[in-house]
Amino acid sequence: MKIAKAAKLVSVFVFALLVTIAFAAEGQAAAGANYAAIGKGLAIGLGILGTGVAQSAIGAAALGAVVEDRRNFGTALLFFLLPETLAIFGLAFSFLIN
Repeated sequence: MKIAKAAKLVSVFVFALLVTIAFAAEGQAAAGANYAAIGKGLAIGLGILGTGVAQSAIGAAALGAVVEDRRNFGTALLFFLLPETLAIFGLAFSFLIN
């Protein structure tokens, strides 16, 4: 079971890398621009992918905690939204790449 999950995750990474390279090859403005486009795509894509992986596990646990006791809603919401900073950091770092 874990091997299939790891293979699926690796295939998503490879697909994201190939799509990034394809978009980078589309605009041939300068020699360094291709590598910058790859870096920007990877920063955003992997940040969002990491957010999704983190929230998938946190969401199930948060829902279980809220079902057991409704007072856990605020804490569960905080922990569910915390991984969103990965996507924000990826977007911010993509603006820093020239």
